[in-house]
Amino acid sequence: MARGRPRTFDRDTALNAAVHLFWERGYEATSIGDLTGAMGIRPASLYAAFGDKKALFREAVEAYGRSPEGAFISNALTEEPTARGAFARILREAAAIYSDRSHPAGCLTISAATNVTPQDAEVEKYLRDLRNTNLKRFEARLQRAKSDGELPSTANPKALAHYFAAVIQGMSQQARDGATQETLTQIAAQALNTWPLPDQAPT
Repeated sequence: MARGRPRTFDRDTALNAAVHLFWERGYEATSIGDLTGAMGIRPASLYAAFGDKKALFREAVEAYGRSPEGAFISNALTEEPTARGAFARILREAAAIYSDRSHPAGCLTISAATNVTPQDAEVEKYLRDLRNTNLKRFEARLQRAKSDGELPSTANPKALAHYFAAVIQGMSQQARDGATQETLTQIAAQALNTWPLPDQAPT
């Protein structure tokens, strides 16, 4: 005996539409009506398939984090053999991805929960926790680089992690304000010029 009616929409397609809408407008400015319109489903179907708006937002953020646009930082930290190579790649790819007009500008995780109401403070905290997780990964990678001699003994991994996170967050906002890939690439190059040189081996 069949249980309920079969779903009449593609869940992944609907979720992708929600990702783009939250990315473009942010959490607070996106209504259930906006979501159902973009996703091509009725409110009852949204609630049945995804739960409430907060649950849908979390799932959308997780889907974004698995996408090329959302996973590039994690991929660079994992795949690049040197810390400088990892951060050079992160900055370069941020410039390209954040300014790509085939999708909303900037980074969903950075921009999607600004100006939320007090009752939605948990949404803001959720994204802040994700950003802070990246910050800790930055610091850990830079600390390892210092231990390996890639950074000088005077380097401050925590300060460097905060610096590169601030640059990346600023690039996201500039992209949302209309900055081009060329402009963001110049910012990335300027930031990389601050990379501390390793200690010179004694002669």
